Amino acid sequence: MKAAVVTSFTTPVEIQDRDIPRPGAGEVLVRLEACGLCHTDIHAAHGDWPIKPTLPFVPGHEGVGIVEEVGEGVGRPALGDRVAIPWLGYACGECRFCIDGRETLCESQRNSGYSVDGGFAEYTVASARFVVSVPDGVSPFDAAPLTCAGVTTYKALKVAHIVPTERVAVFGIGGLGHLAVQYAQIMGGSVIPVDVDHAKLELARELGATAAVNAAQTDPVAAVGALGGADVAVVLAASPRVFEQAFASLNRGGRLICVALPADERMSVSIFDTVLKGLSIIGSIVGTRDDLAEVFALHAAGRTQVIAGRRRLAEVNDAFAQVLSGKALARLVFEF
Repeated sequence: MKAAVVTSFTTPVEIQDRDIPRPGAGEVLVRLEACGLCHTDIHAAHGDWPIKPTLPFVPGHEGVGIVEEVGEGVGRPALGDRVAIPWLGYACGECRFCIDGRETLCESQRNSGYSVDGGFAEYTVASARFVVSVPDGVSPFDAAPLTCAGVTTYKALKVAHIVPTERVAVFGIGGLGHLAVQYAQIMGGSVIPVDVDHAKLELARELGATAAVNAAQTDPVAAVGALGGADVAVVLAASPRVFEQAFASLNRGGRLICVALPADERMSVSIFDTVLKGLSIIGSIVGTRDDLAEVFALHAAGRTQVIAGRRRLAEVNDAFAQVLSGKALARLVFEF
């Protein structure tokens, strides 16, 4: 099989021929149909974060495909089922976080395309308990971005506890941001997209945003303030400065939802503003299997659109470059 393999944090990803893996007990073999490209895959390939993947490894945590073989003890999914392979590749199921529904905080978790091989390959194995069924009516091409970009922004907006008519500023419109714009509206929010790219802001308008802020042309804090300020600010851009701008744009009682993970991980905020204005800073890390099932159900019901470009696995390094340059309008998806 063909696989995109990271062999070094300083050299391009290699397309290699590998043996098709065999599923062990509790695992399934999935023939990939599609896998989205997330910025996290690029961080992984470049070794940007403090805990680095073990080389060599196969990135990809938006894999969607057909179950072709099941390991010992697997009852579901069955042969022929279409499943998604998300970032949360495994959790223990026994710790207090798993038990109370916060499985993405499990300290024993394994992550697809990071600590275990992921979906940038024609075949991969995954835990049968942690793949998620893709319903009829959701194509593999659409399901791939929903498996991370969708569930990540959906969960971020769930933890924001949006009250209908609240203003939600989305900082960073792209693979995640174009979905965040839609989920915020589904939850009753009025959306203010913020970005430096005119085409991405126009996309946000097409998806229902009634106002937009071009941070390359104006001070985003002042511009969001002129629109009434943000009750919720979701940060999807990997820049500490953007986090600080989003915090400064909040109204009293506002919530800053931190999602992006910049390599330069520090931001500076005012303790006085945090206390006197009653502000909240909330970290949100992807979503659970239940969250992903809800994301798929919304899409199957026609409530969301996925904007993505099609790529082949052989184009992986060019796709990385396109994302890093900001030229990708939204998501890129490798099709097999």
